[in-house]
Amino acid sequence: MNRLFLILFLTFKLTCFSQTQSEMNKDANNEYQKADTELNEVYQNILTEYKSDTIFIDRLKKTQRIWISYRDAELEMKFPVKNKQTEYGSVYPMCVSYFLKELTEERIEKLKVWLIGVEEGDVCSGSVKIK
Repeated sequence: MNRLFLILFLTFKLTCFSQTQSEMNKDANNEYQKADTELNEVYQNILTEYKSDTIFIDRLKKTQRIWISYRDAELEMKFPVKNKQTEYGSVYPMCVSYFLKELTEERIEKLKVWLIGVEEGDVCSGSVKIK
C-alpha cells in the first residue's frame, strides 16, 4: 500500500509541474514582452523628462534605432543559420526570447541612468541630470 501511494504521489508530482515546449516558448516570450514593455516605459519617461533638450532627444531617438539594429544583429550572430527551426529545434523560440530579454534588460539599465541621474560633481555626466 505504501509503495502504491509513493508511486501515485511521485507520478502526480512530476506531471503537475511539467510543461510542453510550446508552453515554455510562450512563457519565455511573455518574459521578453514584459522587458520590452518596461524598456518602452523607460524610453517614454526619458522623452518626457528631457523634452526641452531637443538635441538630446534627437540623439536618444537615433541611438535607440541603432540599438534595435544592434539587438537584431546580435540575435542573428547568436543563431546564424538560415533554417533556424531545423538547426536549433523546438527550443529555438524560447532561446530567442531569453536572449532578447537579456539584451533588453541591459538596455533598460543603461537608459535608467537618465531617469535616476548622477551625483553632483560627476564631471563626465554629459546630458545625464544631477540627482
